Amino acid sequence: MDLKQKNKLLDERNKLAELGGGTERIEKQHLSGKKTARERIDLLLDPGSFNETDKLVTHRNNDFGMEKKKFLGDGLVAGYGKINGRLVYVFAQDFTVFGGTLSRANADKIVKIQDLALKMGAPVIGLNDSGGARIQEGVESLAGYADIFYNNVISSGVIPQISAILGPCAGGAVYSPALTDFIFMVNETSHMFVTGPEVIKAVTHEDVTKEELGGAITHSSKSGVAHFTGIDETQTLMMVRELLSFLPSNNLEDPPVKASTDPLDRCEDLLQDIIPADPNKPYNMQEIIDNVIDDKHFLEVQSNYAQNIIVGFARFGGKPVGIVANQPGHLAGVLDINSSVKAARFVRFCDAFNLPLVTFVDVPGFLPGTNQELGGIIKHGAKLLYAFSEATVPKITIITRKAYGGAYDVMSSKHIGADVNLAYPTAEIAVMGPEGAVNIIHRNALSDEEKTKAVEDYREKFANPYKAASLGYIDEIINPKDTRCKIISALEMTQNKRKSNPPKKHGNIPL
Repeated sequence: MDLKQKNKLLDERNKLAELGGGTERIEKQHLSGKKTARERIDLLLDPGSFNETDKLVTHRNNDFGMEKKKFLGDGLVAGYGKINGRLVYVFAQDFTVFGGTLSRANADKIVKIQDLALKMGAPVIGLNDSGGARIQEGVESLAGYADIFYNNVISSGVIPQISAILGPCAGGAVYSPALTDFIFMVNETSHMFVTGPEVIKAVTHEDVTKEELGGAITHSSKSGVAHFTGIDETQTLMMVRELLSFLPSNNLEDPPVKASTDPLDRCEDLLQDIIPADPNKPYNMQEIIDNVIDDKHFLEVQSNYAQNIIVGFARFGGKPVGIVANQPGHLAGVLDINSSVKAARFVRFCDAFNLPLVTFVDVPGFLPGTNQELGGIIKHGAKLLYAFSEATVPKITIITRKAYGGAYDVMSSKHIGADVNLAYPTAEIAVMGPEGAVNIIHRNALSDEEKTKAVEDYREKFANPYKAASLGYIDEIINPKDTRCKIISALEMTQNKRKSNPPKKHGNIPL
């Protein structure tokens, strides 16, 4: 075979690999509203930056006539490229080949990509669209999954790991995404569940649709499994690109700085009157966040889940931070099981990847009720306490209004390691609200008139930031309009913070 023929053979093999399961199956993929694995990678990465690995790999199974059914690439496209000029590793399951099922061979391709990403210190993005384990391979397929899971765990906190669910993801396949940092789903075309509707009906006799059981809306609003949802694949992949713009490539790097024209000393007069005079009246914490961050650009995480707490990414002076904020506009901003777990996981991610934490506090306490107590609010609330205490990144806290009881302690108070604690003049830092406190102190022994006066006395003495400031628990009481410049000053002051916790294998977070 001469050189020309060898080159021609290579071209033919490459074209064959790029066809995946063939034109008919590609058309079927398009008709179901989904893009192919290669189209997804082209959308996600900077144009022309993709370098494919293991393009010509095939499965090694000879059972059930599989030796006669071989496709180059074996249902998985893997390699590396760039997003916004920065190195990333990516793998995409190809549903046109054996329904994207996992073989030992294409599991090895994923493992290779994970190993490279860990060595080179770059993010891994998995584009999932698979029927699960390849049944014909039995335990070999299961072994492949376990190798992937192990790498997910070893890479956790070292490099960002992102999963986009762009089709079915069932059974053992869900656990790799569950171990990654963020899960993206697409409305109506993404589905995740451990056991599908048919199995559930057979075992528990419950009737449930795929969408109700494991669709994007279910996982973004009810289970909290999904962090972001998009209306289609294009929007979802653009959101992945946006998320990465806030994150460092690995745990030894600082997050990328982005040029901003938003003045560092910008004052916002509208914040002066944003806190209602009535302490029981709600307001939207999102308005405070939007008016103090760079260019009102906030990437909220899990926006439809546990809405009594807000978490997400923003920038101050071009530098990314993680924001945690109680939302008094939903359930009065109380901490409950779901909001505690949501915020705790976010805080730990930010700490792992060197993102300073800015916390806005307006919390009346933990949500009372038998459902919460029997559901383990003690244990779950402790997760957020643990996460803030453990975090060694710069921590800036602003109390806007209520900071009552144990919830005051938990929300990044001075006592659990916050570096700079600020408060608005409207802040109320106390064990509980004035009415509740008076009822306990005086045990209803007062007349209505005496009770009213006692409540006013308590409010004057405790429902303000001055007692905490006199003890050094609050560093400064600030005008709300100065929030942005005070946060930026605090972030500049803490940018070289050095703190390490005692050496240990790992802590025992209350799970």
